[in-house]
Amino acid sequence: MFNLLSSPAFLRALVWFDASTGLLLGALHLLLTASLAEWLGLPSGLLVVSGVLLLGYAALATRIARAHTMPRGNLWVLIVANFGWALASLALLLGNAVAPTFLGQAYLVVHVVSVAVIAELQWMGVRRLPAWAAA
Repeated sequence: MFNLLSSPAFLRALVWFDASTGLLLGALHLLLTASLAEWLGLPSGLLVVSGVLLLGYAALATRIARAHTMPRGNLWVLIVANFGWALASLALLLGNAVAPTFLGQAYLVVHVVSVAVIAELQWMGVRRLPAWAAA
């Protein structure tokens, strides 16, 4: 099992998945800002900013996934960004800065867990790549 999770092909597929979800969520945050703000109890400004950040992240992840040899430094940027996103989502969930609805709380929990898992899998994959290649 760990052999599969640490393979370069799995890492590339994971980066593609990460790029796809970033693109989807970023577009949703920007296209459905008012509705999401009401449903989730999150400020519309936060949804717009996060939507733009997600689209930028998705562009970087796509560039990395398309590269013949995935650059290690850029992979580490994705990992750090994912752990940061998970921590920021946790801070929103536990802090007093926003008052998310029950659906908003669930949305944040999903972000905390799923993004932390993706970051951990990316970290495992990058650490196990051969020194000569990340493809």
